[in-house]
Amino acid sequence: MKFARLGPVGEEVPVVVDGDRHLDLRPITSDVDGTFLADDPVGRTRAAIAAGALPELPDAAVRRIGAPIARPSAVVCVGMNYAAHAAESGSAPPEIPIMFLKTPNTVVGPNDDVQIPRDSTKTDWEVELGVVIGRRASYLDAPSDAGAHIAGFVVANDVSERDFQMAVSGGQWSKGKCAPGFNPTGPWLVTPDEVDHAALRLRSFVNGEPRQDSTTADMIFSVEHLVWHLSQYLALEPGDLVLTGTPQGVALSGRFPYLAPGDVVEVDIEGLGRQRQVFRAWEPVR
Repeated sequence: MKFARLGPVGEEVPVVVDGDRHLDLRPITSDVDGTFLADDPVGRTRAAIAAGALPELPDAAVRRIGAPIARPSAVVCVGMNYAAHAAESGSAPPEIPIMFLKTPNTVVGPNDDVQIPRDSTKTDWEVELGVVIGRRASYLDAPSDAGAHIAGFVVANDVSERDFQMAVSGGQWSKGKCAPGFNPTGPWLVTPDEVDHAALRLRSFVNGEPRQDSTTADMIFSVEHLVWHLSQYLALEPGDLVLTGTPQGVALSGRFPYLAPGDVVEVDIEGLGRQRQVFRAWEPVR
């Protein structure tokens, strides 16, 4: 099942994608949020479809695509989870997952413009598999328990400012990860029954030129291991987003230029959809 949110910022309508139709979920939920995801979203939606309770959203094709989840309480990220990306970053593969955080206001629609931060010279792209939590995960006993806590998967672009991340970080990465709009997400939340998350092709392009091309099978730590591991240190709540790392092929490698105003970044993951962002020069908020 594919869930999405369509409409202007702050006015998104929750929908389920049913073939060529987008069915309005508002008869059963106000949003695709933690409350909905924790309460059998697939079963409730199937029952509502069967009962004819979900009207079609007639103008879906012309609406903006928002992030497929409402603003999460946390965005928890894992760094250097692909060996080749660790190598291009000048690091050995990690022996335990590396965790950092993005702020919830980084989560935006998959095709929204992204503003390059003021004074940035090293804004970078990172296609990533995102995991959306469906049940509270705290102190899970084993990685095999993680699947019951996962609501679905999304495409994410973990946009990063490398100078902020490395040179002025103070040893933490989040300064380079938290500019507004630095986490385009979606277009859909795809439930686990529809994809094999352990073997998905993920790619990125800048101005139509290929950059990243890998598969989630190359992750050092699996999705299940990450959710279990993180649950030993924090409680993941329904609706939270976990980013699982990016493969090689980013500007940090030195093989490609960093992003400049007017550049177009596209990222896609097999079965989860495609994004497209235009990167804009920084402008003060008026």
